[in-house]
Order: sequence, then C-alpha cells, then structure tokens
Amino acid sequence: MDKIAKDVGDIQSRLLDHRPVINAEIRYFVREFEEKRGYRECRLLENLNKMVMETNEQMVPTDVEDMNKQLSDVIKRLEAANHMAERVQQRELEAQQSNQLQTNLEQLKEEWAEFLKEQQRLKEEVDAEHARAVSEVSTRYSEKKKDLAKFSLM
Repeated sequence: MDKIAKDVGDIQSRLLDHRPVINAEIRYFVREFEEKRGYRECRLLENLNKMVMETNEQMVPTDVEDMNKQLSDVIKRLEAANHMAERVQQRELEAQQSNQLQTNLEQLKEEWAEFLKEQQRLKEEVDAEHARAVSEVSTRYSEKKKDLAKFSLM
C-alpha cells in the first residue's frame, strides 16, 4: 500500500505541481536578461531617467516662464477679440432695432392712413345721414307750414 501511495504522490506531483517547471522558466528568464545581456536594459533605463530628470531641471523653469508670458499675451488677445465681437454684436443689435423701429414706424403710418380714411368715410356717412335728416325735417316743416297756412286761412 505504501508503494501505491508513493506512486500516486509521484503522479500527483508530476501532473498537478507546476513549481519545478515555473522555477525552470524563471531561472531561464533571469539568466536571459541578467546574465546574457549584462544589465543592458537596466543601464539604458537609468540613463534615460537621468536625462529626463536633467531636462526637467534645466528646461521646465524657463519653459514655464515662457508659457506664462505667451498665455498672458493670448489672454489679452482673446479679451480684445471678445470685446470687438461684443461691439460688433451691439452694433448689429442696434441696427436690427433701428430696422425694427423703422418697420414699426411705417406700419404705424399705414395704420394711421387707414384710420384717417375710415374716419373720412364715417364722416361722409354721418354727413349724408345728417343731410337726409335735415331734408326730412325740412320736408316735415314745410308740410306743417302748409298745414298751418291752410288752418290759418280757414
């Protein structure tokens, strides 16, 4: 039974235990990159890091000052452009309002002319009605006068 347990343990370790294979791969990887290449990538990365740090130390302060100057110039230009755009917009609004006022004035003149025509027509109607009433009253008055003359002669 011990032999069977030992054989089962060996089979299990071969099938399920991957540590020896992984360890071999790790050793190969380390040997490939550290021993064969002689830390070449590490030295390159360190050199690049050093160059970047030196560049940051030398270039960043002057670049930041230049960028601040340029940004302030850009902001001034943008403010000037914004001011000019506001003036153009204001002029357009004034022109539009002037056009609107002109249109309203013309419309009011037309409405006033129509109102005067209507008043003239109404005046003529009232005058015609008045003339009819005067003629009716005159006719009645003349008839009454004739009747009165007949009665006074009798």
